[in-house]
Amino acid sequence: MVLMTIKPRFALLTAAVVASALTGCAPGTATGTTEQPNAVTVTVAAYPLQFLAERIVGDAGVVTNLTAPGTEPHDLELTARQIAAMAATDAVVYIPGFQAAVDDAIASTPPKLAIDVTSGLSLLKASQDGAEEGADAGSSYDPHIWLSPANMVTMAHTISTALSTEKPQLAGTFDANTKALVADLTALGDSYRTGLASCQRTQFITSHAAFGYLARDYGLQQIPIAGLDPTQEPTAARIAAVHQLARQYGVTTIFFETLVSDTVAKSIAGDLGLKTAVLDPIEGITPSSAGTDYLEVMRSNLTALEAANGCS
Repeated sequence: MVLMTIKPRFALLTAAVVASALTGCAPGTATGTTEQPNAVTVTVAAYPLQFLAERIVGDAGVVTNLTAPGTEPHDLELTARQIAAMAATDAVVYIPGFQAAVDDAIASTPPKLAIDVTSGLSLLKASQDGAEEGADAGSSYDPHIWLSPANMVTMAHTISTALSTEKPQLAGTFDANTKALVADLTALGDSYRTGLASCQRTQFITSHAAFGYLARDYGLQQIPIAGLDPTQEPTAARIAAVHQLARQYGVTTIFFETLVSDTVAKSIAGDLGLKTAVLDPIEGITPSSAGTDYLEVMRSNLTALEAANGCS
């Protein structure tokens, strides 16, 4: 994946980044401990990567999330201090093309190790209407890769292998933690496969096009109101199309999410006399989330899909 063009403001920040690299740590969510002499420091770009890194690193280091809880990750902006701290950590874990500020920072001030978690994944082409097509090399793609438990297994191995190469003295710890994590993710995937095996309908309507990988994995059809960017307002034509598709497929529920406005989703549901429910793209965990981590919120999403689609 080719990184985005560096924005001018990052070029101007480069000198400030280098100068400040020794003066402080990036603000963000830090977890873990540095009590071990060979502790690893990891910076992640968004919550799903934080979940993976924390489980893999365990007590062997510190994980810092650049995206604060409750913040929409698509719109992330970074300070010079955060960029400097990224460059000083042992590894940065990110999804190219998802957060432009992170791509720009890695290009302008390269960290010791940049771990691209899309490596080894079968990517979907960027879509504004939920169509699920494979992405050609170099094309734009749907970055919401974490909503597939199978993808998360591959991503976990990618992170663990890279960290083990960087910190071979901690490879045993990373390996053991990764095995436990993969077991949990595999069990989650099995729950989805069983829970969605027999449903009255396979279509579901959601706030934005975040669920393409989940739909692909479990034989569902995503009908998003908005495209890949949840902050983009849908056109009148798109809303009309969603109305038509909801009637055509007998949809019972319009799904909304926690980090962006639910106004349009609830308006469509009101127009059609349908229910509303949360289907969380898990771009962050807040007090309003239906769980305290990725696994819990994904299980809540499964329950919501089963209810909406009449699964048994």
